[in-house]
Amino acid sequence: AKARSAGTANWQVYHSAYGPTQTTQLNLTNAANSGTTVWNSTTPTSAVFSVGTSSGVNSSAVTYVAWLFASCSGVSKVGSYTGTGATQTINCGFTGGARWVMVKRTDSTGDWYVWDTARGMVSGTDPSLLLNSTAAEVNANSVYTTGVGFQIVSTAAGINASGGSYIYLAIA
Repeated sequence: AKARSAGTANWQVYHSAYGPTQTTQLNLTNAANSGTTVWNSTTPTSAVFSVGTSSGVNSSAVTYVAWLFASCSGVSKVGSYTGTGATQTINCGFTGGARWVMVKRTDSTGDWYVWDTARGMVSGTDPSLLLNSTAAEVNANSVYTTGVGFQIVSTAAGINASGGSYIYLAIA
């Protein structure tokens, strides 16, 4: 959720991997942090999400926008994984692989990485963009599409440090 009519504001992010008492910000690199007043300490349902008293999601006379994503079999997968520091495949249940992937580290600072098949998600051609930065895309062997989802081939701390906690959104 983000305020549309109140000057600059952070994009507040909820993810089921860390629950309704924490939040991260889409435009920042911070780790998941306490956010009990953001999501009202309430887990969303398939029909309703709650906001608390935080000005980041709920102020009088301010309009907000919220983007909501959920797992839909064969179409999208919202999930989490633990980094291994070695190549690992994230099974999203897809039959034709992931076409768009976003990853964020949550137990430490980290960027919001995005890869897509339009720009390439194969060895030698897998440029990433950072949602929290205006930097140009970087082409580094990091994430490839696979039949069931995506494969992380990098050991970079932002996407696959051994023991690190990560959230992702993948779209088939």
